[in-house]
Amino acid sequence: MNRYFIFLTYNGKAYCGWQRQPNGDSVQQTLETALGTILRHDTPVTGAGRTDAGVHARLMVAHFDSEEAIADIVFLADKLNVLLPKDIAVIRIEAVTPEAHARFSATSRTYQYQITDKKDPFRYGEVYRMHHLPDIDAMNDAAQELFHHIDFTSFSKLHTDTKTNYCHIMQAEWKREGDLCIFTIQADRFLRNMVRAIVGTLLDVGRGKLTKEGFRKIIESKDRCAAGTSVPAEGLFLCDISYPSELFIDKK
Repeated sequence: MNRYFIFLTYNGKAYCGWQRQPNGDSVQQTLETALGTILRHDTPVTGAGRTDAGVHARLMVAHFDSEEAIADIVFLADKLNVLLPKDIAVIRIEAVTPEAHARFSATSRTYQYQITDKKDPFRYGEVYRMHHLPDIDAMNDAAQELFHHIDFTSFSKLHTDTKTNYCHIMQAEWKREGDLCIFTIQADRFLRNMVRAIVGTLLDVGRGKLTKEGFRKIIESKDRCAAGTSVPAEGLFLCDISYPSELFIDKK
């Protein structure tokens, strides 16, 4: 059996999320349909994670298996881009070792959330508009608390099937870029709805509704009801996923 990683990017506005759903179009289903058409057999793909409805990916990774080695993976990527809709694009395909797994082999994931106070029809659905930008310094100060904890139950969607709510945060920082306020967060793994819940709670800090100490107490409470409201899916991007280099088979 031969395993391959597909690196792709997509605008999530038209989809019910990454994962196949019975009541809507998903990115996974769309990719599987195109891949099956080219390879002429059903070809399930496994994604590195599950982005929610309306969430975008500057980089998503998925793996699939093929009994026959694919002679020209560059040609396969080109063919997929012909069949896929305009809001999904394959960046590249790489051969990996049989044990490589798009989800479980990942060592880190990076998300960004974008906020603006400007009305811009060309960025509709890709940035969260607020009437007043929050205090970035206050939010960055509070975000430092994320590095001192590993249990993020307070920011997890309730009643999920995860065995642990432990995550190791590697980066958490707000930056101003023009009229955008961008939050970047990197961790070894994320819980369902975790990024949107963290952003929503940090915005309470930035609007003066919550102190840094209050933010810390929310984390320590391990109570989702104590945290702030999750921000909308618009503005959230999966930006990067890292893997050990030894998983990739160099055909050169």
